[in-house]
Amino acid sequence: MAGALNTIKVLDLSRVLAGPYCTMILGDLGAEVIKVEAPNGSDETRGWGPPFKNDVSAYYLTANRNKKSITLDLKTEEGVEVVKKLVRESDVVIHNFKTGTMERFGLGYDTLYELNPRIVYCSITGFGETGPSRDMPGYDFIIQAMSGLMSITGTKESGPQKSGVAITDVLTGLYACIGIQAALLERVQSGIGQKLDIALYDTAVSALVNIGSNYLMSEAIPTALGNEHANIVPYQTFRTFDGEMVIAVGNDNQFKALCHVLGESEIAMDDRFKRNRERVKFRAELIPKLQEVFVTKSTAYWQEKCRENNIPSGPIQNLEEVVNDEQLQSRNMFITHDHPTAGSIKMIGSPLKFSRTPVEIKLHPPNPGEHQEEIMDRIGMNKTTN
Repeated sequence: MAGALNTIKVLDLSRVLAGPYCTMILGDLGAEVIKVEAPNGSDETRGWGPPFKNDVSAYYLTANRNKKSITLDLKTEEGVEVVKKLVRESDVVIHNFKTGTMERFGLGYDTLYELNPRIVYCSITGFGETGPSRDMPGYDFIIQAMSGLMSITGTKESGPQKSGVAITDVLTGLYACIGIQAALLERVQSGIGQKLDIALYDTAVSALVNIGSNYLMSEAIPTALGNEHANIVPYQTFRTFDGEMVIAVGNDNQFKALCHVLGESEIAMDDRFKRNRERVKFRAELIPKLQEVFVTKSTAYWQEKCRENNIPSGPIQNLEEVVNDEQLQSRNMFITHDHPTAGSIKMIGSPLKFSRTPVEIKLHPPNPGEHQEEIMDRIGMNKTTN
């Protein structure tokens, strides 16, 4: 069955994570994605590891399935000419070169628009193509630091901490994917494409959500709360007899139910704790009372009691436990696919579940230039171009 985007052709000049993550989603949805790299493969993630399997990087595999691969030298006229030919038959061009690089190649938006006015052109950079920082290189770690995300992650004891994954790259890839699809929908009405200027820095700041809003309203600089929530209490981890778990009480009725489960119903009647706004204010007095009870029983015990009483909770799972989780297994969130070099590989599946046009994993993450001959034949340049 054809995917939801099966008529869309994407020319992917991006590398590392944000751009490739975006184009992988488009490929999962059925778009034809042609990944363009320099000769021998220039996506840095091909060399990031370990782990490797038959010299294929696990990092590269994470964001490059459902793509075809060609290699081109964009510093040559021939390489640029191939891109221009591909642009004429494409719907989307995406890149994450530094600001001005595509223009130096002779592949800026204005040039490509002349070749194909319907093209949706997506630029992903660290700081965007305008403003005083536009020429600065943008790496996820740096963006997490500058955006304020690190200042609110961790504890007072640990100091600022980054997320365990390159979260601003992932979010930027998602924003780019949303923006591209919106531009394609608008093109149906206008008949012409447009340029998207997506910045990691902008994306990271947008991810501050309630913490950013709290500051804009109060001008009180937020501090790192570790596993606690700035606006909701109790909404954090608790130590149990044999481990740790998360309690996420979202309203006052749930708090009452939690106190009942803990055998501490009188806490719910205390004027300091009846309503969430008071619980936030008197957090330091409340949490130790709850912690004293949680530590007396096992995680499994509290999990069962919380589920019986509709109290949001969950165990803190490691990756082995996650991969073996029956819920995720039932949702096909871990898949196996054959790769010509690595052999049988395991990948994280797609969270997108469609009733009529389901996601399909048709193509393995390609080796450099794996589809060179096929693509060159299609555009009438069957001489291999490196």
